[in-house]
Amino acid sequence: MNEVLVDTTFCKGCGLCVTVCPVNIMALDLDVITPKGYHPAECIDMEKCTGCASCATICPDIAITVLREVR
Repeated sequence: MNEVLVDTTFCKGCGLCVTVCPVNIMALDLDVITPKGYHPAECIDMEKCTGCASCATICPDIAITVLREVR
């Protein structure tokens, strides 16, 4: 299974990852506020992740890492 890791110390909640995800599994976590005052991104359904890494590519703060399953 692929895995999306979001480093909340760098994520500023810009939402760019949410807009580019082709399977709509990225969202801003409105229940969490980071020490810097942002709602960080999160992957809401890891099982649907295709590993395309569009979210990581567009992230201006390099806060997202995508780990792809080796088959």
